[in-house]
Amino acid sequence: MKITGSAVSLNVEDVPASAQFLVDHLGFTVAMQADGFASLTREDAGMNVVYLRRGLATLPEDQRDDHAQGLILAFEVDALEAELERLQREGVAITMPLTVEEWGERAFQVRDPNGVIIQLVDWKGAEG
Repeated sequence: MKITGSAVSLNVEDVPASAQFLVDHLGFTVAMQADGFASLTREDAGMNVVYLRRGLATLPEDQRDDHAQGLILAFEVDALEAELERLQREGVAITMPLTVEEWGERAFQVRDPNGVIIQLVDWKGAEG
């Protein structure tokens, strides 16, 4: 097997709102979209983020009403503090303040308009 791409797919109520959040605040672009669907990409992200509207008939019946919860969409970034300051200037609510774990990980979290947790993280501190 050769993997040629990857994506994380999340069911949400308002696909355009979550998609626009990634565009406006995290520099993603819309690669594809249709009613109830949006696929977003960044050249440096290594994966696409796909939003699907809850209840979409193309989803298997046992998944249609699920909501993206209990997961954290994490992106490793350079200059974590600068990203925190930028998002604060843009009016994004920081839902978990910048924390440092005992193993060196540094991270903070925000939530998109559908409540999806997005974590910006610096794992480099854990290497030392």
